[in-house]
Amino acid sequence: MSGMRSVAESLETEVAVVPWAQCWSLFSPEVTETLRTKQERREAIREQTITPSGRKNLSLTATRTDDLVRLVKRGLSYKALISLSAVSGLAVATLASVLGVPERTLARRKAAGRLAPDESERLLRVSSLFEKAVELFEGDVAGAVTWLTSPKKALGNLTPLEYSRTEVGAREVEDLIGRLEHGVFA
Repeated sequence: MSGMRSVAESLETEVAVVPWAQCWSLFSPEVTETLRTKQERREAIREQTITPSGRKNLSLTATRTDDLVRLVKRGLSYKALISLSAVSGLAVATLASVLGVPERTLARRKAAGRLAPDESERLLRVSSLFEKAVELFEGDVAGAVTWLTSPKKALGNLTPLEYSRTEVGAREVEDLIGRLEHGVFA
């Protein structure tokens, strides 16, 4: 952070978000051929992204956890919800439903330009799950969205998005993604 800018200005600054599908195109063909394993590809993509887990989909510049905590306590900008909708292709109404934000409350948040702290935390959680699903599908956003919106037997025939409405459910979805990444299907 620049010494000339306040912390609040630094945290509210929006950055250009590079969609996952475009991240791979940042590398030359020679580099692409040398990155043979899935893990190497994931690490290379992570190095090219602007912000860590869940944050880049919301156009947040906070790279430290304490900065992120301050942002969430203050309430994320309504633009963060719009940003996730744009990156994921999921409708704002669908995301609001997952976040547990009724339609009228969503209209008030839009007018105010800011989400409540608890809504902000849930938005960050959903963004993080979306990012993990995109990693699982090696940058295929459409595949990740299809997976997130399709019922899963391992989640009681609920979609991962529906299941992630609670913190406990979201952790189970993360565990499922981890098992799939490592080939553990039971």
